[in-house]
Amino acid sequence: MSFMQTLFPNIDWAEIGQACLDTLAMLGGSLVFTLALGLPLGIWLFLASRGQAQARPGLYGALSVVVNVLRSIPFIILMILLIPLTKAITGVSIGIRGAIVPLVIGAAPFFARLVETALREVDRGVIEASQAMGATTWQIVSRVLLPEARPGLIAATTVTAVALVGYTAMGGIVGAGGLGALAYQYGYNGYKSDYMLVTVVLLVVLVQVLQMLGDRLVARYSRR
Repeated sequence: MSFMQTLFPNIDWAEIGQACLDTLAMLGGSLVFTLALGLPLGIWLFLASRGQAQARPGLYGALSVVVNVLRSIPFIILMILLIPLTKAITGVSIGIRGAIVPLVIGAAPFFARLVETALREVDRGVIEASQAMGATTWQIVSRVLLPEARPGLIAATTVTAVALVGYTAMGGIVGAGGLGALAYQYGYNGYKSDYMLVTVVLLVVLVQVLQMLGDRLVARYSRR
């Protein structure tokens, strides 16, 4: 018997490997859609807020309510509430495809708020100078706001990716699959502590890798 088999007698490493792939698939798929939905939502929140040239208090208030409501619902409850919608969109309510919809709906409002915060850090004088030169709203967003806020946006993406790792783990409890499902099925219900230990270590490693990558990108694009 090998050392790994002696140390972790209950572990099926092929199953662990597949769970890692499932977690990465859920993370990658949900992160792409979260960025695609959360970035424009965050931009709209910023542009519609008070003090901006395109301020629309009514629109900002409505968007804020939606964002705050979605952010306030615990993810496990949100997954259960969205089962009918998830099944209507993907055809399934469990597994990787079934997890993408609630992951995106849970993370996109969170990312949108981070985007709004990052855009507020842009020097207002730069924005006003662009407006004085006759730049359109789209030109200000694409050529001023997004480039100037790039380090903050990268940091926001990193934080969101780390949060999604936690969401995927929680989703395992209600059939999303991945490392969270193994931890719940074998570690919690099956009382196999080695499964719990391995899945936790792998999730910690994944979070550390994401955080280190994000920190390096922020440092690279930050002005010195």
